[in-house]
Amino acid sequence: MNTMGIIFANIYDSSLGELTNKRTMASLPYGGRYRQIDFSLSNMTNSGIRHIGIITKYNYQSLMNHIGSGQEWDLDLEEGGLEFLTPYATDHNASYRGKLEALNSAMSFLKIAKEEYVVLVDSGVLCNIDFRELVANHIASGADVTVCVKEGICNGVKQLDMAVQADENNRVTDIAVDYCAGEKYLASMGIFVISRKLLMEKVTEAVAHNRYRFERDLVMYGFAETGMKVNTYRFNGVALFNESTAEYFHNNFALLDAKIRRDLFKKPNQTIYTKVRNELPTYYGEESEIDDCMVADGCVLEGKATHSILFRGVKLGKAASVKDSILMSDVSIGEGAELEYVILDKDVSVGAGIKLRGTYEHPLVLKRGESV
Repeated sequence: MNTMGIIFANIYDSSLGELTNKRTMASLPYGGRYRQIDFSLSNMTNSGIRHIGIITKYNYQSLMNHIGSGQEWDLDLEEGGLEFLTPYATDHNASYRGKLEALNSAMSFLKIAKEEYVVLVDSGVLCNIDFRELVANHIASGADVTVCVKEGICNGVKQLDMAVQADENNRVTDIAVDYCAGEKYLASMGIFVISRKLLMEKVTEAVAHNRYRFERDLVMYGFAETGMKVNTYRFNGVALFNESTAEYFHNNFALLDAKIRRDLFKKPNQTIYTKVRNELPTYYGEESEIDDCMVADGCVLEGKATHSILFRGVKLGKAASVKDSILMSDVSIGEGAELEYVILDKDVSVGAGIKLRGTYEHPLVLKRGESV
């Protein structure tokens, strides 16, 4: 496939509070055993994209630890395979204000590439997509840029980085950024296709004029000011927008729906890969009650859990009760503790008899390693 990929690892970090305080959006755990970047990387490798750059600016140690050598995705950390484009690797020590500045700092990565097209992907929208269809659609359209869009997301309440309207030929007729667009708009999934040479040209021009936002200062500016042709590719599968703590919370529970699980994980030849971590099977105690939960391996469960997501290595004490909650890896819950509407990050410890309650719209979050 004559296409390379670029993944932005830090987009929306600030909107997820404590969950991304010490990690990137891309390395945020999801669904019991995955990280959010697993979807972007798997989509690319399943589509034959073998040259991938991951742009990240801070808190990327856990991301690098997760990806390791790239073996799980059949990638190698070497030239022509997978590359981390960190500030130190790109001679850029300042904080990026937006994707255009990030791309400008990675210009050498783009210049030495031989691929004709670039697929640009955020880490906040999870889906299982064949990029070969997306790129073919872009080429056939003759457009300068193609944006992957999703119907049914725009509701007049959720603010989106970019929303568009399109005609019957899928050509964009209107673009809005940072806007709570109504139902007549299509939501951008943060996935774009553009030729590599045009991308380099537009990035260089934009940064020289102090423009740094990709959606606003390249796509919308080009559409409104220079006649850039923008095409849409309508994605019909499941797309989960994890761009806030509440969305992340609700979209973990979405995996309890068999239809959503099948769309994300059961498509032929489109496996979502993740780092292999061998654990013992989960142990269920004689008095344990586990109902409507997603449970990873390596857990020791002796209490009660309902409608919850339990990551690897969770320990649930006797007579403890967990409801509508997300417990990340190696969380320990003491005997008789009661939890409802909470997100416990990795290695959190909850003592015996402790009661923690959030709400459906505002779950209580305990950061990594905390003890209560």
